Amino acid sequence: MTPPPTSSTSSSLSPQDALGLRTALAAARKSYAEGGVPIGASLVLPHPPGEPSGAPVVLGQGHNSRVQLDSPILHGETAALLDAGRLKAEVYRQATMYTTLSPCSMCSGAILLYKIPRLVIGEHHNFVGDEELLRSRGVDVVVLDDPECIDLMERFIREKPEEWYEDIGEVPPAQQ
Repeated sequence: MTPPPTSSTSSSLSPQDALGLRTALAAARKSYAEGGVPIGASLVLPHPPGEPSGAPVVLGQGHNSRVQLDSPILHGETAALLDAGRLKAEVYRQATMYTTLSPCSMCSGAILLYKIPRLVIGEHHNFVGDEELLRSRGVDVVVLDDPECIDLMERFIREKPEEWYEDIGEVPPAQQ
């Protein structure tokens, strides 16, 4: 299997952060190709569960599937958690969530519920979610300003503004 192309930002990232962002971005591209909202996420551990060292491991990955599956709750982060399956509390507390776009209230709540200590965000130019809430609750929030994440989301918003506003729970400006 060929790995997804890396983002221009990933060359300056740690191996774990490069893996997490690359995986999330591949999921976002997949969603876009399927006609959905291009937001992807991954849940990554710095080493395999139960081992004190080793290469980072992706526990789960997913993308926004609201359009594809007619789901009100399958955002990138919730899809990545679903893909990871049931995990022990101590596993979540060692993991990092990667997402191509700043997380909404629902996804931020899931991060807080499972006490995921670190969140890496591809971009927050197109949407700023509950980053301050997460920081106030002790989550280490890192924003990368990745150009590919920004461009992919901007393209989607231009092409499908009604689906974008639906996804973030807002009424499109023309309908207000």
